[in-house]
Amino acid sequence: MPLPSFSAVSPSRLAARLFGDWVHEVSRGTLKADALAGLLGAVLVLPQAIAFATLAGLPPQFGLYTAVLPCAVAALAGSSRHVMSGPTNANSLALYAMLAPLAAVGTPQYVQLALVVTLMVGVMQAAIGLFRLGAVANFISPAALQGFTAGAALLIAVHASHDMLGIALPAGQSAGTVLVEVVRRIELMNPAALLVGAAALGCALAVRRWRRQWPFMLLGLAVGTLVGWWVSLGSLWPPVRTVGRVDSPWPPLTVPAVSWQQVPELASLAFALTIVALGQSFSIAKAVAARSGQRIDANREFIGQGLSNVVGSFSSSYVSCGSLNRSMPNLEAGARTPLAAVFSAGLLVLLVAFSAPVLALIPMAAIAALLLLVAWGLFDLPRWRTLWRVSRGEFAIAAATLAATVTLRLEVAILFGTMLSLVSYLHRTSRPAMRTMGFDSRIAHDRPFVVIDGHPPGALPECPQLKLLRMEGSIYFGATAHVADRLHELRKGGEGGVQKHLLVMSKSMNFIDLAGAELWEAEMSARRAMGGDLYFHRPRPAVLDAWARIGFIDRLGEDHLYRDKRSALADIVPRLDPGICARCEARIFFDCPPRPGTSVGEGI
Repeated sequence: MPLPSFSAVSPSRLAARLFGDWVHEVSRGTLKADALAGLLGAVLVLPQAIAFATLAGLPPQFGLYTAVLPCAVAALAGSSRHVMSGPTNANSLALYAMLAPLAAVGTPQYVQLALVVTLMVGVMQAAIGLFRLGAVANFISPAALQGFTAGAALLIAVHASHDMLGIALPAGQSAGTVLVEVVRRIELMNPAALLVGAAALGCALAVRRWRRQWPFMLLGLAVGTLVGWWVSLGSLWPPVRTVGRVDSPWPPLTVPAVSWQQVPELASLAFALTIVALGQSFSIAKAVAARSGQRIDANREFIGQGLSNVVGSFSSSYVSCGSLNRSMPNLEAGARTPLAAVFSAGLLVLLVAFSAPVLALIPMAAIAALLLLVAWGLFDLPRWRTLWRVSRGEFAIAAATLAATVTLRLEVAILFGTMLSLVSYLHRTSRPAMRTMGFDSRIAHDRPFVVIDGHPPGALPECPQLKLLRMEGSIYFGATAHVADRLHELRKGGEGGVQKHLLVMSKSMNFIDLAGAELWEAEMSARRAMGGDLYFHRPRPAVLDAWARIGFIDRLGEDHLYRDKRSALADIVPRLDPGICARCEARIFFDCPPRPGTSVGEGI
């Protein structure tokens, strides 16, 4: 990403270059909306941050640290207006799995390893953006993204289900384990937790339905907290689990330090975590952008994520990336600019500092209810129905990615869906369409070119000597086998005999590589060996350049390249065997010689 020149730039334009065009849209209304969305984000991250830090083998406060400065930096330096970064389940699990063999979990040495890996991840992420390698993220197809989003929705719903039902489970379990344990322990369900969750969910749905402009998720959380407090006054049901006491989240400054001997090993771990974090972050950014209509700059997003982790490594934070659990609620809550993430970071510190007793009363069931609401919106059943109607292949890719998301690690699921999309694309492009063309003789005036394929045999007769073939697609190494087989079949001929001459209508032949150029060289030699020839109508400039570089045009002859069909036929038809033309009953072209005893021009 080139560094902008800041000379003679007004403060507003300078801010826009640094942070994005959204700075011009900031107003009292956007600040209010962002503050309310940020408040919800701060409340939502409280229990998640504590749980994820424990999952990573770090002290609980490290999760809160990761939700402060890294969250603000990623939002301001990135390109998405709604993505909130911070600790995530996948990053926490991956960090624990990588560092546990190197140091005792929870020890100062383990903490230092986590901080150094975070610094390395940040540097690698920023480098990917600075060298403009973010374009690789564009290969995450819409179908794979649809499956990933729906799979993430199911994961959110499954992991929220046990809190919604008041069933206590250990942190860090897989979605399958959580689901099995919830079913197995269903008789231990706490009716009070279900009541709290239902109240929060019902309030949020009602407000969203009739007062869309109100902060429905925050109001739902408030109602759930009030119901939870009311339930706790009685002794009819067991107590509802709450967020509990939270220590101050203000991050102390640190300097990551490890021995130089450990750097090579940590670098390989950091590279793997970089792939994990970037895959999640950009997939989440694209998923959120698909709902908000915003365009995402992959390189800027990667730079933002990299800077957030660099800053985080010096502020007692571990690897952070975009969080779907917070980004979608942030969008749904009405966030307008990245300042919502800044508000979330600041309000998290203030909430814990001044409202710790109140925050401790927030029921986990109320938070789980709001996450279920988010999960339902993410699944997007209408889009699945549209995908089924439009493309069964894309639907299959989305379904496979969904299955991978709920059964494998998130980064593996993203890679799996992307690979499926690329394989599907390569399969389609490896079989370019090759359509037989001709004239519709049933139209008396100016008989147009039409595709003969698909019509009943004999309905649209062909010239017995000249084949008209329209190429649609690129002729590259992956497609040459299919094209060569089709050309070989045409040279074998059918019931009407062999059409020795071939005119290729090539304006839709977008690209050829060396293998494609050699294929046409072989076809020219085969046609001339059988007494015919090869011609091209309107080949693209890129194709002509490739042919010129290997000398194919010199061997073919420039007189075998035509700008329009009429001039091509006017030149080719006289080259055909006059004996066959004399016996031909089809008379396909206007340029066909007249039958014996008739006048010139009787042909089509």
